[in-house]
Amino acid sequence: MPGPASPEAPLPSASSKNEKKPPPRRDFVGDAVCRSCHEEKAKTYFETAHHFASYWPGEHPISGHFTEGSNIFRTSNPFLYFKMTATKDGYFETAVEEPGPGQEITRTERIGVIAGASRKGQSYLFWKGDDLFQLPITYWTELDSWGNSPGYPDGSPRFDRAIVPRCLECHGSYFEWTPPPANHYNKASIVLGIWCEKCHGAGREHVTRNRSRTPPRPGSEAEAIVNPAALSRDRQMDVCGLCHSGAATPIQPSLTFLPGDVLDDYIVNLQYATSDTPVDVHASQMQLLQKSRCFKSSTTLTCMTCHDVHQTQRDAAAFSPHCLTCHQPKNCGQYTKLGDKIASNCIDCHMPLQQTQAIFSNSSGTKYRPKVRTHRIAIYSDNQTQ
Repeated sequence: MPGPASPEAPLPSASSKNEKKPPPRRDFVGDAVCRSCHEEKAKTYFETAHHFASYWPGEHPISGHFTEGSNIFRTSNPFLYFKMTATKDGYFETAVEEPGPGQEITRTERIGVIAGASRKGQSYLFWKGDDLFQLPITYWTELDSWGNSPGYPDGSPRFDRAIVPRCLECHGSYFEWTPPPANHYNKASIVLGIWCEKCHGAGREHVTRNRSRTPPRPGSEAEAIVNPAALSRDRQMDVCGLCHSGAATPIQPSLTFLPGDVLDDYIVNLQYATSDTPVDVHASQMQLLQKSRCFKSSTTLTCMTCHDVHQTQRDAAAFSPHCLTCHQPKNCGQYTKLGDKIASNCIDCHMPLQQTQAIFSNSSGTKYRPKVRTHRIAIYSDNQTQ
């Protein structure tokens, strides 16, 4: 779900001679082609939050309530409210201002893109020509209600938060950026959601070689595809870190990073310029894991040690067996109180849910901050988990 805009250095000029360019769209074959040979993994992957990182209205169900009685969001401004509606023409958000008796000023925009799998919430984007913006109202799952979108002030009828390439790079798989302005795209080029090729690289050459009379040996370089699990530890972390390392300033244009590249050559995380800078739990999973003693004392621990990105993984306790490959339950400080059952859920104690400081909704004078699971594996006191 798009968060508040971060301070960004000027994006690389489209005419720069030294900048990289994304692979052309023709090099990508799409998920349907991948699925024709990898049915087992593709079938489960298509149910994951990665796949639902963004999608077109009507492609999958939309969260939020659009029926009368539950489709109104009232702001701290007594003269302004928002109304969400669904018609045969699509889904819409409308700002309604009532500056005086019998007076009404409205602005309606059609939901053009759905961002987020709604685990925490779901935001919506709209088009003005080929310029892409975030709509001012978001559905928050934990509250089961509407609220101001991150980055929008409460009580204002604004519709002006631009969606820049860095947003789409993490919520989509392909687009043609055609500035100015910075949120101008070739709408027809956009591929929403996270494709298989986002993590494995463009697949056309791989498909061509494997459909030849003498396909290459599986796992060989001749297969012309990247298996992230076969990369070095640092390069594995970089594949995940492209989107799971927090807000970042691009050094090279979006989509030019390819699996196996060094991430630091493409983005810079200015907010983590020093090692003692606090790391927020929202979207900074890579930095948090790297701060963990478990990571520092290991030579093999990566995101993929615990996560199978081809599967939907919702049960936090189910990750505990990974912890037990190194840690003995009897060595835990809570063992004398909880006994052997402590081994059934290491995660809630050592990777607790914490409120993000980076993403919030300022609604009716109250800030709502969703809870996100920290990836800094550590020993926490109760007051550190709030």
